Amino acid sequence: MSVWMRGPGAAWRLVRAVTHVLHGMWVMAREFPVLDPAGRHARIGWWSAGLLRAVGMTVEVNGERHLGAALVVSNHVSWIDIAAIHAALPHARFVSKADVLQWPLLGWLIRGAGTLFIERERKRDALRVVHAMADALRDGDTVAVFPEGTTGTGPELLPFHANLLQAAIATGTPVQPVVLRFGDALQPFSPAVVYVGETTLAQSIWRVVSARGLRAHVTLLPAVQAQGFDRRALAEHLRAAMEAQLHPGATVTRTKVADTVH
Repeated sequence: MSVWMRGPGAAWRLVRAVTHVLHGMWVMAREFPVLDPAGRHARIGWWSAGLLRAVGMTVEVNGERHLGAALVVSNHVSWIDIAAIHAALPHARFVSKADVLQWPLLGWLIRGAGTLFIERERKRDALRVVHAMADALRDGDTVAVFPEGTTGTGPELLPFHANLLQAAIATGTPVQPVVLRFGDALQPFSPAVVYVGETTLAQSIWRVVSARGLRAHVTLLPAVQAQGFDRRALAEHLRAAMEAQLHPGATVTRTKVADTVH
């Protein structure tokens, strides 16, 4: 059995996905201006789950979200990560690299969902974003970041950049780790979703719509109190907890044990 589809099936999925994106743009342009935050979050969750269905992907969510303001940290595999997390946490505001604004159609939608953008090539821009994140957390928002800073291959986590975690430490906001894993009909980590190296967005989208049996596993780990950590120790603690979830039974080293928030 091959994991790849052939014939018109993949093309039909692509048409469905593009149609869904266009419909999402219409909803954002016509409905978002008159919706309250709860209404917007409901639309974001509906749209994200619909995009996953359109590309042939099912989603499985495990764990419970932290109630109240939180900084969500997730591993980063692909462009589809935001939709997978929004299907589980539609109220989350993402911090994303400014490059995504150049993505056709999706860039406009990502901006409209309240995303905070960072220009990674400008070192001082991280400080500006940390202040914006801290303001959002104080206002009761949930903010989501990818501390790896770029996409990985799935099974292994890249080193975490700790700078953006300072927003949680400064505001005393709990941090909730989220672990993403994309499997297919044959393997727990599907190569179809990997978006690294010289792969273009168009190539990655085609691989996703061409794959059979794709499933997004979204695991919400217990929230961790940021107080008592410096940002580097917090980054290592979160990375260890997420690595353990990706590879149950593996030996991981934790730099410090923190209290969890229930």
